[in-house]
Amino acid sequence: MRIVCLDLEGVLVPEIWIEFAERTGISELRRTTRDEPNYDTLMKYRLDILAKNKLGLPDIQKVIAEMGPMAGAREFLDELRDAYQVIILSDTFYEFAKPLMVQLGLPTLFCHSLEADAEGVLVNYHLRMPDQKREAVQRFKELNFKVVAAGDSYNDTAMLGEAHGGILFHPPENVIREFPQYPVVRDYAALRTEIDKAFARAG
Repeated sequence: MRIVCLDLEGVLVPEIWIEFAERTGISELRRTTRDEPNYDTLMKYRLDILAKNKLGLPDIQKVIAEMGPMAGAREFLDELRDAYQVIILSDTFYEFAKPLMVQLGLPTLFCHSLEADAEGVLVNYHLRMPDQKREAVQRFKELNFKVVAAGDSYNDTAMLGEAHGGILFHPPENVIREFPQYPVVRDYAALRTEIDKAFARAG
């Protein structure tokens, strides 16, 4: 009865907003949850920039359709699912994630949704629930699962703290400095080792 909860962007797939920023030349869109701890502030900032540049959901989906998982991510995920239940807990959006989920073998994904108008202009975003990553881990624990979680950003630290074991995967230095209690790994082999060790400690 063991579940691994993984973040998506920065752990299994590249950061979608960074990729979009590079392809559009809009450097302001490189800002992610690695830089901004407040997700609402970040998303309002993004929607405002998209509106100013007259870019909508189809423009972002076109970039996503040309992306793929990080090198080795599919193999890591397949091997991990041989040993554990795996749930992806992400602050991305279903409207973004589907092509990438197909390439990852359709793992279970809990995330959020976007609202676009008839022209595809993004007008709002809708959280599945506030603090959904931590809440999901807490509910899994209430169902008597042992939970180990891994992520790379500020918005992952609540679920790392709630889990029986938390791991930072290739995080930026600012996150490492603020959360020194979590082990830091930088490749999938090391991540798998830390996941196994965390479950061993959890009993």
